[in-house]
Amino acid sequence: MPSKLTAALCAVAAVAAGTTAAVAAPAVTTTNAISSSFADTFADPSMIQGRDGYWYAYATSDPLVANGPFGLMHMARTKDFSSWEYLGTVFNDQTKPAWAASGSFFWAPDIRYFGGRYVMYFTVTDTLANAGGDPAIGVATAPTPAGPWTATDGPVVTPKPDGNGGYFGTIDPAMLTAADGKRYLYYGGFYGGLAVTELSADGLHAVGSPTQVTVGDRYEGSYVVYRDGWYYLTGSSMNCCAGPTTGYSVFGGRSRSPRGPFLDASGASMNESRVGGTTVITQNGNKWIGPGHHAFITDAAGQDHIVYHAIDRGTPWLTDPFGINRRPMLIDRIDWIDGWPRTRAGLGPSDGPVPAPTTGSALGIDSTDPAGGLVGAARQPGDAVGGPTALISGAGRTRQAAPGGSLRVEADVRIGSSFTTVLGGGAVVASVSGDKVTIAAGRRTASAALPADFDRTQWNKLSVQVSGSTVTARLNDAGLGDVYAEAQLVVPGLKLPSAPVSWLGSAEVDNLTVRTVAAPATRMADVPRTGDLLAGDEFSSGLGASWSWVRQDDKAVVADGKLSWPLENADLVGGGNNAGLLFHTTPARDSWIAETKLHLDLGEGDIRNYQQAGMIAYLNDSDFARLGNVAIWRTRQTEYGRELVARPSDGATSYGAAAIGRSAPTLWMRLAYHKNAASEHVYRAGTSVDGKNWTWGASWVLSAPARLGLYAHGEFTGANPAPVATFDYLRFYESK
Repeated sequence: MPSKLTAALCAVAAVAAGTTAAVAAPAVTTTNAISSSFADTFADPSMIQGRDGYWYAYATSDPLVANGPFGLMHMARTKDFSSWEYLGTVFNDQTKPAWAASGSFFWAPDIRYFGGRYVMYFTVTDTLANAGGDPAIGVATAPTPAGPWTATDGPVVTPKPDGNGGYFGTIDPAMLTAADGKRYLYYGGFYGGLAVTELSADGLHAVGSPTQVTVGDRYEGSYVVYRDGWYYLTGSSMNCCAGPTTGYSVFGGRSRSPRGPFLDASGASMNESRVGGTTVITQNGNKWIGPGHHAFITDAAGQDHIVYHAIDRGTPWLTDPFGINRRPMLIDRIDWIDGWPRTRAGLGPSDGPVPAPTTGSALGIDSTDPAGGLVGAARQPGDAVGGPTALISGAGRTRQAAPGGSLRVEADVRIGSSFTTVLGGGAVVASVSGDKVTIAAGRRTASAALPADFDRTQWNKLSVQVSGSTVTARLNDAGLGDVYAEAQLVVPGLKLPSAPVSWLGSAEVDNLTVRTVAAPATRMADVPRTGDLLAGDEFSSGLGASWSWVRQDDKAVVADGKLSWPLENADLVGGGNNAGLLFHTTPARDSWIAETKLHLDLGEGDIRNYQQAGMIAYLNDSDFARLGNVAIWRTRQTEYGRELVARPSDGATSYGAAAIGRSAPTLWMRLAYHKNAASEHVYRAGTSVDGKNWTWGASWVLSAPARLGLYAHGEFTGANPAPVATFDYLRFYESK
């Protein structure tokens, strides 16, 4: 333990007597969609906790309700996630960016706080600089999280020409303050991929050259957080807005550098043709589909949450079919399992009551007027943004003892030359002093350097957390995954005793919370597992009586223990119902798993749209779910697509898809069938690149039991002769 803390810790231990631990407050629950009280759609949400204790949410410019006007981005707030207040729009016609074209839309606001002001980045779909769509990233600042917002006089990231008379997708910004003291902005979409650029210190200008961090065609809606020494890049994949067939999902990779390269849990890069990405959230067969375009927040108990939009498949449109998609705001917990963010340990979106994010403080502390809950702190008037604050000068402590075990202490702080947080009567000490953050427990210490230009005069966020045997102290902008410095220490056998939380040194404190740490999930939710073999075909001889065709393709032949099928120059989407389909009878059971092993060389890096082969669950040509290894532009992906009739009046169909796992020349595929609580027929897809380790992804719901079979088709841009899909077998297993 640092010697300069020893005398102070002796004094701290003396104040522990005569205090009592607080009783936990009743649990608050929330039910998706959390925006339903004020809006039917609240898309592309981001969120921040203001210094007034409210959580502020921001959304893209769609109308909030049917037949409502398009807004200029929306604002709402909540104190405890059980009730919401709509605050109006970010801009009006007089305050919107002067450099935006008159017909431009404003999308995907990303909210931050640094340098004593709130900063919002957003997409402008069309600028005055060029005729037509030339998207750019704008930025605005405000003294409070509710505004008023002042846009700068030009883009922070300008439109990027594609060399063919158009412009790449400079959209969907997300800012990060990194441990190197620099600010970074991530942006981009399916046309051009995601990139990151360094920003000026005030966050208002891009500097230097951007770095490409994902391949084009796969990701948009990025968000980056720092955790345990890693930068996690997460982004949304596939179509956000395909109504009842939306398969939008979020995937992630991580890097030691904010510029990447970002690799997924299997080591695959997010910036290569056979694109990587570890699943963060995808649809699970309940009413919510297309979960994505997200942000992360951390509550007072240290629990991370994902804020996102999704579509209720029963009411997918805000207006008429094929109009505006109805995308309300949802929230669910994020569990960090084996170093990766998973929504509800892999369960995906919730559709019933779940615990709300923990807000406010225990120990009798009013987090927005904290002085009354402390001994040795002077109440300060604060300002109009945050209200009263507590000034600690010398020593202070909570009036009540904090419970033993795991504990999190968090506050907005303006730190003097030195400020130390003491937990468990001195069992854990965290100090911000000089140019570093230091933690000590027993005889162990750890420290992390602060950036050279760290500004103590501004409000920053300080958290000290003991979770089991791990102690973490973090100083950052606003608690949104950003970091100035984080020190972490693992102390085997650490047992934090009950005692008041104490502070030494000097700091002005606001938004103070003391909470027991949320119990972490340590294992993934169960996934489908195969049991006994029920039926199937190893292709040891010709196709037998268990097989049947729709539009037979005589080029598909069984030989040498395989079904070889040259890809047909055909399709099954929309009006192109000319592709052959080969079906096998399914087991007469309420659940089973079908599996095949597919060899399909789609090359790498060249343009091929949309050669594919795989498995299909089929009711008819306008109602099916299709799992394939697919070439999409320059990428190679696994796509789990869905088509259905979206407008019965004229039979118009909708098609969308979810991505699952990684593409490979040899790919194992599974479709797991079961009935959900509503007796609907659910087909969940899984893929594997080695036949042993499976990635389970999205589920699609069909109205009746489907025929199950194989397909091989696609357009032939860039491939002549047609690639050949080779299937080793089709098997049906018991589902365990």
